[in-house]
Amino acid sequence: MIVTATPDLVLDVLDAADPVAQRAATAKLDALKSSDTDFAATMNAEVGKAKAAAADQSATMVSEAQSGAVNGAPVQVIKAPASGEVYRKFEAFILQTFVETMLPKESEEVFGKGTAGGVWKSMLAEQLGAQLAKGKGIGIAKQLDAAHPAGPAATGKAG
Repeated sequence: MIVTATPDLVLDVLDAADPVAQRAATAKLDALKSSDTDFAATMNAEVGKAKAAAADQSATMVSEAQSGAVNGAPVQVIKAPASGEVYRKFEAFILQTFVETMLPKESEEVFGKGTAGGVWKSMLAEQLGAQLAKGKGIGIAKQLDAAHPAGPAATGKAG
């Protein structure tokens, strides 16, 4: 049995999707396929519609909040991690990769055989990398933090 990753993954996601949304998306794609419209232009137009809808929804939520409406959509506040924490996690990942390459290849008696042994070895490398980065690390986080200071202009921008 041959498994192709991309089509199988796409089909699994499609099977897990809501059937109504699946039929609507399929109909939209079929309509685009049958017409000679530019796909990129159509996607940009759809993005514009989604942004306009989101702006309308946020304006409605603001007006409801000002009027004292109680039944508005719940607001979820996500606390952004400190910039130093993000860089420390990145350094931990780099150290994990270093440690994992330094661990012995033939260590079945320690970690086990097959996939389970690989998982245990990877978990050990992950924990060692995290502990090494928790202290002073090797300086990657410090250099990144110095090169990219978090200021008012840097916050709120992605990518």
